[in-house]
Amino acid sequence: MDKRILTGKKREVKVKKLKIGGNNPSVFIAGPCSIESKNQIIETAIRLKEIGVNILRGGAFKPRTSPYSFQGLGLEGLKYLKLAGEKAKLPVVTELMDESHLDMLLKYSDIIQIGSRNMHNYSLLKAIGKTKAPILLKRGMCATIKEWIMAAEYIAAYGNENIILCERGIRSFDSYTRNTLDLAAVPIMKKETGLPIIVDPSHGTGLKELIKPMSLASLACGADGLMIEVHPDPKNALSDGEQSLNFEEYKSIVESVNID
Repeated sequence: MDKRILTGKKREVKVKKLKIGGNNPSVFIAGPCSIESKNQIIETAIRLKEIGVNILRGGAFKPRTSPYSFQGLGLEGLKYLKLAGEKAKLPVVTELMDESHLDMLLKYSDIIQIGSRNMHNYSLLKAIGKTKAPILLKRGMCATIKEWIMAAEYIAAYGNENIILCERGIRSFDSYTRNTLDLAAVPIMKKETGLPIIVDPSHGTGLKELIKPMSLASLACGADGLMIEVHPDPKNALSDGEQSLNFEEYKSIVESVNID
């Protein structure tokens, strides 16, 4: 493998007062796939803070397979997300899809997420590398370990080492689950990069009943946290409702993790 900046030295990323990685406690990131309204995201933020969430997630610009699916609220959604984070006193994370939106996201979001589809978007990786913002880098849905490492290296090579990795499952021959959650990648990426890594069992499985056991397995294999989709009313969610948990279902996971 090429000469690298990111090696096995254990690292942590600071988001406001929160420290992720290193020897710090597991971090809980949760929220809806899409920001649908001001009331929805504010209600979610307040309820999640009560449950014990550390970071609020929500999509303002949504990459959808179908051009006819809900694409998000855009700038309006970003404003709602920031407002919800302020009301609940939570940092927020949302996805960057277009380099032209970077300044906008730096204004409204505490963490910039690079989604699975953009892990190979090297111009985008270079652009965020020139910032000091914390970056949540999701693994590409078909990416090898080396490709994922090199995507992180792109960001680091341009000056930004505030990177949090996210294993969100990869495509395989099996069609039972939405993706195949590759938990072996957790200790591998920690060994290879030293970066903090969280797991997204919502996208990793696509099945609500698998989120709890895979959450426990993720932390057992060394993950530094979890990112889970939570919606006030999953059956009526505008995106990813089938893999979203309601507040009580999510609370059960947090309680199980804290007990175990």
